[in-house]
Amino acid sequence: MSTDLPMTDLPLYGSGDSTYQSVGGLEGITQLVDRFYDLMESLPEAKALREMHPQDLTGSRQKLVYFLSGWMGGPKLFAEHFGSISLPVAHAHLPVDRDSKAMWLHCMATALEQLGYPLELRDYLVAKFETPAESIRLMAEFEQGKKQQPGTGL
Repeated sequence: MSTDLPMTDLPLYGSGDSTYQSVGGLEGITQLVDRFYDLMESLPEAKALREMHPQDLTGSRQKLVYFLSGWMGGPKLFAEHFGSISLPVAHAHLPVDRDSKAMWLHCMATALEQLGYPLELRDYLVAKFETPAESIRLMAEFEQGKKQQPGTGL
């Protein structure tokens, strides 16, 4: 691979704890999650997404911080405190659809932008968030379909 930039100038997101370090460790993740949930609460277009969450977001905030810590290559705090998780299964009971998935990604992208993260990191993270968000949507829609069609043997 040839490049005009020295290798040290290229972001190595996704390698070891590089993503975790790039967002500012646990403090940066906490700020990101707080901004994300603040946006979810304040944006009128995020109302349906907000309604999928408990009234008190304290636990949701903590769980997302812990999850993102491990997901970004840092300490695996979610597993330490809550055990293992399958995101699609954990969210299957929610009415997640294309619109709510898009709104979740929008709130996260806006939070990353408002916090001043570099464009390359924002693009990397939003692209990475797309995969679990789509898996959650597919599982939720599958579960909703099973509820609407009892007795189909699915």
